[in-house]
Amino acid sequence: MSPVAGSRPDHRGPSASLPTALSRPGPETSRAAPGAAGADLCARVAWSHLAEPTDAVAHYACRLLGHAGALELVREATVPEMLHALGGDLPADLADAVRRPSAPGDARGAAREGLGPAGAERLAARGGLGSGQGGPETSGRGPTGPVGNGPGRGSGAARASAALGRWRARLDGLDVDRVLDAAQARGIRAVVPGDADWPSVLDDLADTAPHCLWVSGAGSPAALVDAVPTIAMVGSRASTPYGEDTAASLAAALAVRGATIVSGGAYGIDAAAHRGALASGEGATLAVLAGGLDALYPRGNSRLLEAIRSRHALISEAPPATAPTRWRFLARNRLIAALGSATVVVEAAWRSGALSTARHADDLSRPVAAVPGPVTSAASAGCHRLIRERGAVLVTDAAEILELVRGQEAADGSVFAVQDELDLLDPVDRRVLDALPPRSAITLADLERLCALPGGAVEAAVARLELLGLARHAGERIARAR
Repeated sequence: MSPVAGSRPDHRGPSASLPTALSRPGPETSRAAPGAAGADLCARVAWSHLAEPTDAVAHYACRLLGHAGALELVREATVPEMLHALGGDLPADLADAVRRPSAPGDARGAAREGLGPAGAERLAARGGLGSGQGGPETSGRGPTGPVGNGPGRGSGAARASAALGRWRARLDGLDVDRVLDAAQARGIRAVVPGDADWPSVLDDLADTAPHCLWVSGAGSPAALVDAVPTIAMVGSRASTPYGEDTAASLAAALAVRGATIVSGGAYGIDAAAHRGALASGEGATLAVLAGGLDALYPRGNSRLLEAIRSRHALISEAPPATAPTRWRFLARNRLIAALGSATVVVEAAWRSGALSTARHADDLSRPVAAVPGPVTSAASAGCHRLIRERGAVLVTDAAEILELVRGQEAADGSVFAVQDELDLLDPVDRRVLDALPPRSAITLADLERLCALPGGAVEAAVARLELLGLARHAGERIARAR
């Protein structure tokens, strides 16, 4: 592999022509050269440095030109040449990669509520969006950060110029060989689509899929999530003992049943979910971090994250030496949602960032569930809001969660679903049993009168209740057996 850049490239004037590969937009043009797999890896690694996860213009260029072709555009093109290569202009509705344009009708209200199309459909069936109050801060506003490429923000030429400026500022001095060597020395590897370790479920993100993944650990991300039920478990950092105990218990029970727990490695509910999965001794857990894997964050969870790395895997779309920032945390949430077969919010306040993960899961038509908490607890207000206003499924144990991804009956494994044998009684038998006094005996004639049933039916019911051990004869009278 050759370096992507050693010094700032010369930018040619408007009269210069682009290379042939850029004159015909399409992913196939960047893969035509020999060693295309290596070129694609190098280009994707470069883009993970050049563009923030929320950079919609970068995703758009890579989709049209392929990563290698788009990278050549950054090195060589002027603004008019860039627009020409991208079809003449940038779409006016090109939004941040972690946001989606509102759909007509009720979907616009759903978008304001931080709700995806699947949740909007469920809410429509229930009579609409309820109070119509604004969504949580983390989902009602786009991520903040050095992007500046939301819809309607200036002309296509101005946005293209801004994009080239920020990409070239990062391209200067970038050497992919050096980056990959340094990562390998730290036990970190780059994974791209087509690799055995690439989780295929990330392809569901389509145009917002990460350029590449940085992976550290003994496990394969693909093996951890593609072939088994994967539960994304998220919640508040400022968690309560109730929330942490619930998250750990649920994660352990799910791990024992063969599920992989995916979370963000943060304080609070994330850490409790990871610990529960590790404590089970049987299941797996995957941590998706917002910063580079060379400096684990948060530092207070370093021992936990090292345990996950030694047994399973840590992943990030941020290259090594990248600091975690607010917008990267918010963008990271879409990866957690995509990796999960279902997303469970264990404990979340009214404006918790965990609600953005639920919104991304709903955007992907993944099941969303929430664990209820005390009605007096502000720490569970977001969970109650998801259930009441946004169509989330209320869950209380592992069996109910697996029901969402396996379709099995939750009662089979629920600790609360104890079958009362009286529920199985024939209606006549139940009426006769109910008519028997709790602490005394009654004659058959009195029992017939109380039940208002023919004598033969009452006598047959008594016989069946005796066989079940629910009634007994006390001389000429009949009594409850217990």
